[in-house]
Amino acid sequence: MMMKEIRAIVRPSRLDRLRAALRDIPNFPGVTIFKAEGFTAPAAVDKRTVKDELTDFSDKLMVCVIVEESMVEPVREAIVSACRTGQIGDGLVWTVDIGEMHRIRDGGAVS
Repeated sequence: MMMKEIRAIVRPSRLDRLRAALRDIPNFPGVTIFKAEGFTAPAAVDKRTVKDELTDFSDKLMVCVIVEESMVEPVREAIVSACRTGQIGDGLVWTVDIGEMHRIRDGGAVS
């Protein structure tokens, strides 16, 4: 069975909505959240002041979910739907193939 990792960068203010949307997916396996900082491509934002340009990092969250390939679309759609505000800086979502995965508890391969 092919496993995938879905990663996303999202606004912290959307976390409650995201949690609810993911929990609504049948057999959802779980999520890991990392605190992150980032900024949008400079061409996409009007320049304000030099200080603004040097301190334009904004708080973000990185979301990581490992799922079977069949669950990629519902999880991706839940992330996009829950986290979209329509504004610059809403974030990104992407999928990564997983070659191997092993449980730490017993070292067994996860298939």
